[in-house]
Amino acid sequence: MAVRRQSFVASVTVCVAAGLTLAGCGSGDPEPKESVYVDENPTFVPGSTMEKLRVAGKIRIGVKFDQPGMGYREAGSDDDPEGFDVEMAQVIAGKLGIAPDKIQWVETESQNREKFLRNKTVDLVLASYSITPERRELVGIAGPYYVTGQQLLVRKGDKSISGTRDVKGKRVCSARGTTSIQRVEEKYDATPVPYGTYTECIEQLLDKSVDAVTTDGALLLGYAAQKPEALKVVGKPFSSERYGVGYQKGDTEMCEFINRTLTHSYRDGSWVNALSRTLWKTSGAVAYPDVDPCPQ
Repeated sequence: MAVRRQSFVASVTVCVAAGLTLAGCGSGDPEPKESVYVDENPTFVPGSTMEKLRVAGKIRIGVKFDQPGMGYREAGSDDDPEGFDVEMAQVIAGKLGIAPDKIQWVETESQNREKFLRNKTVDLVLASYSITPERRELVGIAGPYYVTGQQLLVRKGDKSISGTRDVKGKRVCSARGTTSIQRVEEKYDATPVPYGTYTECIEQLLDKSVDAVTTDGALLLGYAAQKPEALKVVGKPFSSERYGVGYQKGDTEMCEFINRTLTHSYRDGSWVNALSRTLWKTSGAVAYPDVDPCPQ
């Protein structure tokens, strides 16, 4: 029997600015509620990926385990990961009729997201996965469902870096295989220091082995919130990162299902609820992003 969870329409004001619909404009923090319900009897085209997953009653979703606010699990813990990516993954699974306890969470790093999708280690990826033309050559990416921008994280007492103009020649760490590390090297002449995970980058920063860590601002704010006495985010965003949901390339029906689910999540409050349970304290008001058309 499917588990029905409380549906929530956020008690926040919706306003329009610069053509974008924003959540939480002038309304204060929304009160987190339970995530959206799990559909009891969803119907899909026979033979579609969605129907196969519905019948199986389970799904494998790749998320990160080292990004506070997005996808995070304490080292050595058996608990489910937590964060905005995790919450949105539950929203998508729920529309397939799959309850949260039937989701298999697969730890996914930046450099193996495409590999995991292409070799079918996972069914979907929600792992701060920025949509780029290069990635869409390899896998399908639906959405976006969140938009952020690249920033810099430094040690609290370090006044030598306040923005991108200060990183030339500096040792800047980011995860291997990301657009972030490529951008600071090619555009801002930083000395790139790649590691497998952002947790390793944070350790290097605290040990003074690197001068800064760079990735999307939403992630850096999560790390800074964990260690406010030691870390701070500096500078304005210097990119636009649009997070999407990775799926098997060529599965247009899955793309359309994901996009419908994301769009519906803006209307029924589940997107704002996911944000309020995770990123709200560090991100504040953000836009409901329009999803991209699916390839035909």
